[in-house]
Amino acid sequence: QVQLVESGGGLVQPGGSLRLSCAASGVTFDHYAIGWFRQAPGKEREGVSCIRSTDNSTYFADSVKGRFTISRDNAKSTVFLQMNNLIPEDTAVYYCAVGSGLLLFRLCEIDEYEYWGQGTQVTVSS
Repeated sequence: QVQLVESGGGLVQPGGSLRLSCAASGVTFDHYAIGWFRQAPGKEREGVSCIRSTDNSTYFADSVKGRFTISRDNAKSTVFLQMNNLIPEDTAVYYCAVGSGLLLFRLCEIDEYEYWGQGTQVTVSS
């Protein structure tokens, strides 16, 4: 049984930082792509950043480029999303997910991901 558990969310002021973690179990972690997605109230879920295991290819949404970084620790089956210089528009529930990562051009497409965590709330507000 695949289980993904996100942590690290919370309330932060604009300009602040948070580090999200996604711990995976029940899956051969280094065989898959891991993605971070977010969903703000009234908006569709969107891909934020994804990383592929085979070659560590990464994707970042334009809105987070230069501010967010993604990394993985295969030994601990954990993926991290470092979020710096946060802005109110980053407020959302953040989810991690596991997918095949077979198609690089679809690395951060939602329907390429099969297993999802329960999400962690990130709120950026003064």
